[in-house]
Amino acid sequence: MSENHLDAQLRNDFGKGAARRARRDGVIPAVMYGHGSDTMHLGLPSHETFLIVRSNPNAVVELSVDGETYLTLVKDVQRHPVSRNILHVDLLAVKAGEKVDVEVPISVVGEPQAGLTHTVETFQVMVAAPATSIPEFIEVDIEGAEDGLVIHAGDLKLPENVDLVTDEEVDILSVAEIQENEIPEPEAAAEGESEGAEAAEAAEEASEEE
Repeated sequence: MSENHLDAQLRNDFGKGAARRARRDGVIPAVMYGHGSDTMHLGLPSHETFLIVRSNPNAVVELSVDGETYLTLVKDVQRHPVSRNILHVDLLAVKAGEKVDVEVPISVVGEPQAGLTHTVETFQVMVAAPATSIPEFIEVDIEGAEDGLVIHAGDLKLPENVDLVTDEEVDILSVAEIQENEIPEPEAAAEGESEGAEAAEAAEEASEEE
């Protein structure tokens, strides 16, 4: 069973005004759906919800609603673009034994051979995993990797009972020689700065005309 537990309340007031009032009162608007049941509009305790989702985008949460218990998976968290405060949460009702499709981040460990560097092409992959044992990340070990190595999604070592959904041919990571970046000459750099300043002035003038 999930270690995360929230006491949720049913919401009967909808719309932007109601959502703002709820957030002012420390309640995050949320919806729960899945398994053919009607969508439930809920209010979640703000601080407790933040602690659960801050480091795990695929958190499994046990909800208590009017004496009923539901096992849910966090599917989407909407945040304010500036403050990053949680505005809304989407929850998918799940069962302990079923598999769900989730995106899991890639975690790179180790270093390639001297003079080489790695580039991550895909930062997360879609997998099908048991709802109650979703991996926090998929590890990719590049210790001692040689020049030219390319790791595809099909090369990933997945935990037991976890299946790859992403196309096996998708590039995950590549290893190559470190490229030295040329430092521009002072005159060229100054010329670039001048052109950038002119472009900024032109954009400002255009905005004033509108």
